[in-house]
Amino acid sequence: MRKSLISALAVLAVAAMGVPSSGTAARAEIQLHELLFKPKSEREQYVRENRKTSYRMSNKSPIRRKVINFDGYSVGTIVIDTSDRRLYHVVKPGKAMAYGVGVGREGFTWTGKHRVTRKAEWPGWTPPAQMRARERAKGRILPAYMEGGPNNPLGARAMYIGSTLYRIHGTNQPWTIGQAMSSGCIRMANDDVTHLYNQVKIGTPVVVRR
Repeated sequence: MRKSLISALAVLAVAAMGVPSSGTAARAEIQLHELLFKPKSEREQYVRENRKTSYRMSNKSPIRRKVINFDGYSVGTIVIDTSDRRLYHVVKPGKAMAYGVGVGREGFTWTGKHRVTRKAEWPGWTPPAQMRARERAKGRILPAYMEGGPNNPLGARAMYIGSTLYRIHGTNQPWTIGQAMSSGCIRMANDDVTHLYNQVKIGTPVVVRR
């Protein structure tokens, strides 16, 4: 019980600081240290009062979505620019909603034209065998399967791209938005991926470009 409470305190302390950096990480560590020496009742109260707030924060992207001028694609098309780390959903002629995204790290980038072939709410995660082997070599054991939920790395929603292994999906690590850290999938904050998911249909064109 004490271990799980300490873990919860650590998560909430970091979440309360927003997007991690060396400075915020240090402040979160100080806050956690102070909390650990408070009476158990106070620690449990902190977790209860801050859990909902930290969860809401974890759903938000550090890059605010906005409508921009965007030409060259038909209405409904999703265009992912891996260089800009943006996803553009064309909402009307000459206009698109721009979202910040996380993209594949070096060696895991790709381009192509596909369509959305499946949609899922709170999707389960089955890590590919290659990924499991790659992570095992680093000393990290991935599960063969993980049920959907707030702790699942695929986040709140997923849109599957063609017959590839790639998805546009949410994340439980919103601070990775705007960075190249994935194994090729397109990450969005849960708030943003839910917003997009509600507007996208099966068959929607998806263009991935650099």
